[in-house]
Amino acid sequence: MSKQILMLVTSHDEIDQDHATGLWFEEFAVPFGLFQQQGYAITVASPKGGATPIDQRSLEDYQATAENEAARSALKDARKLDATISADDYAALFFPGGHGTMFDLPDNPQVQRIVVEFFENDKVVASVCHGPACLVGAMLADGSALVKGRKVTAFTDSEERAVELDQLMPFLLQTRLRELGAEFVEADDWADNVVVDGKLITGQNPQSSGSAAQAVIKLL
Repeated sequence: MSKQILMLVTSHDEIDQDHATGLWFEEFAVPFGLFQQQGYAITVASPKGGATPIDQRSLEDYQATAENEAARSALKDARKLDATISADDYAALFFPGGHGTMFDLPDNPQVQRIVVEFFENDKVVASVCHGPACLVGAMLADGSALVKGRKVTAFTDSEERAVELDQLMPFLLQTRLRELGAEFVEADDWADNVVVDGKLITGQNPQSSGSAAQAVIKLL
């Protein structure tokens, strides 16, 4: 039996009327390709299901390789995240980023449920760039934040300012994770930086996508 991976992507397609957003393609495509190479069975799901919005900025240098085309095809009809999706059926959970995640992951009850379910069942929970927005609303049974006392990374406040979107975000991810009690481990802007704390894996930015996926593969 091949290992089953659940990749959860954003359904959110705009920051405001002047700024379209969505998934950052590299953060999905690179891990998706690496997981496929391992022979893993991959389920793609999102809060709304259906076609996944892709941030067009992440397609500026797009090359129509077989791997990229396979990844784009997998994003055309995501499964809707609902109570029928259970951690029991998967070995790992992976959240790619993109600014869309900042809007539809933190307060989504099904996202919170599935993250905690994987975590409490000692399964791999991984995310990259803005994907760790999935951790913001995740609370354990005792009422404490899942990230409290844990080492994590994510798209940094410095990187957010560098792309000039810091004023348009509902919150700054690095700041919020620290407020929740996480030990935030940051590297230089755009450095490949992955933090592994037990079975919790986080990557800082798009450049960390491959390394985050490799960390998942290593744990599995």
